[in-house]
Amino acid sequence: MAEANLVQEMVGIMSRNGWRITEQRRKLAEIFAKSDGYLSPKDVYDQMAVHYPGVSFDTVYRNLRLLSEMGALEQFYFMEGGLKFRGSCTSHHHHHLICVNCEKTLSFDYCPMEHSLMLPGNFKIVSHRFEVYGVCEQCQKEQAAES
Repeated sequence: MAEANLVQEMVGIMSRNGWRITEQRRKLAEIFAKSDGYLSPKDVYDQMAVHYPGVSFDTVYRNLRLLSEMGALEQFYFMEGGLKFRGSCTSHHHHHLICVNCEKTLSFDYCPMEHSLMLPGNFKIVSHRFEVYGVCEQCQKEQAAES
C-alpha cells in the first residue's frame, strides 16, 4: 500500500473512532507509513520529539495503545525487543511469520482458523491473530556462515 494511502487509512480509523485529527496524530500515521518494520514506543517517541519537542513519552505510548485497540496498528511482543507496533494490514486477512533475529515479517494467507477447531464450552470466536516466530532464510544463511 502506498505511503499516502496508509496515512489516509490510519487517519480515517482515528476519525471514525471520534478522534480529532491533529498535526501530531497525522505525523504519527506518517511515521508508521514510512516504516517497513516494527517500531518500539521509544522509536516512535524519538521521531515524534524531533517535530514536537514538548511531546511526552506517556502521550505517545497511550496513543499507540489506543491506535492498536482501534485496529490502526498491530502490536507484537518480541522476546528480546519487547512490545513493538506497525501499521495494520487491513486490505485482506492474513497472518505473519516473524524472524526473532532481525524482526523481518512475512505475510501468509493460510489461516488455521478456517479449519474445524474442537473448542471447549461452545466458545464463539470473534477475532484472532496468528503469528509464527522463527528464523528467516537470510538470518539462517548468516548463522551458517558464522559457524
